Amino acid sequence: MIDLHCHVVPGIDDGPATLEASLDLAEAAEAAGITTLVATPHVSWRYLNDAATMRDGVRTVRAAIQDEGIGVEVRPGAEIAISRIGELSDDELSGLRLGDGPWLMIECPLAQSSGDPEPILNAVHRRGYWIVLAHPERSPLFRRDPARLRALVANGMLCSITAASLVGGFGREARDFALALVREGLVHNVTSDAHDAVHRPPILREDMVAAAPHAPELLARFEWLTQEIPHAILAGEVPPAPPAASDAARPRRRG
Repeated sequence: MIDLHCHVVPGIDDGPATLEASLDLAEAAEAAGITTLVATPHVSWRYLNDAATMRDGVRTVRAAIQDEGIGVEVRPGAEIAISRIGELSDDELSGLRLGDGPWLMIECPLAQSSGDPEPILNAVHRRGYWIVLAHPERSPLFRRDPARLRALVANGMLCSITAASLVGGFGREARDFALALVREGLVHNVTSDAHDAVHRPPILREDMVAAAPHAPELLARFEWLTQEIPHAILAGEVPPAPPAASDAARPRRRG
């Protein structure tokens, strides 16, 4: 499995404070069957991270994981706040991509009073980037107005939900909305959004299996959600259609 959203780099956001804690997280990921962690530190006004700092962090974590013999690969990425993305240069955004392609992970607004993100997201796309929306099920804006999220998906953006949301880890509203999005076919990827090995661990399969009675699509599309889509994103490819889906249902590149 590929975990596209994980805070594994130590000491730069609300993830692990130490390299030892990062290694604990990586070991937990290996035990959970995850083979690749994409390091997605916050890039926000609270966490003023830049691409160079995060690349250094990824190199440090990779070297430590190799020294410890942990069977997990770490790839570079970022979780970029909508409020921050407009002031980042193209050179900086290029260094924040998920893997080698043009995909950026953008954090969905979590504040109750968030405005319409579509103009900002469209402006990012016009700059040549493709967009993965992080944890839309936890966004009050999208829960109030799911049509906004449907419109973004129709315009080629992908939804990446958090596995813990499926089992109530972020409350009942997030759980119910996440399950509804899965059933509607609006979910393209499931991640752990792990921050440590204990309180927010790197778990995918366990939560998806637990939620499957309420959304059987989770298991019917398990490999697509946890391997095929994230692999395509990291390689900069157009994501494949879901199993048994028509070409018309394929997430499509805009423009």
